[in-house]
Amino acid sequence: MGLYLIALLTSLCGLVALDYKFKIAFFTDAFAAAVSLITGLGFFLVWDLFGIGNGIFFRGEAPGLTGLMVAPELPLEEIFFLILLCYTTLQVFLTLGRFAHRRRDGQGRGR
Repeated sequence: MGLYLIALLTSLCGLVALDYKFKIAFFTDAFAAAVSLITGLGFFLVWDLFGIGNGIFFRGEAPGLTGLMVAPELPLEEIFFLILLCYTTLQVFLTLGRFAHRRRDGQGRGR
């Protein structure tokens, strides 16, 4: 049915909108953000493939999945989930870094 993929893509669009509005990652330094995202995605894909190869991870039956497989036991939705995970982590890390920087430089609240 693809509802999970639609939810993932909608969430990714929300992250892009936040990134655009607040200039967090790609709209500040696209190259560094891309390298970070691709590195994280690569790490987790290797992690997933290792788990699949050792019989730890497997594709369960879920009505929300499209049924499209990238590799045995690796549904298409997993790729978009990993992108969402890495992009969210990147945005949180960079945003918290900004807050810490501002606080350290005396620009935080209460000063």
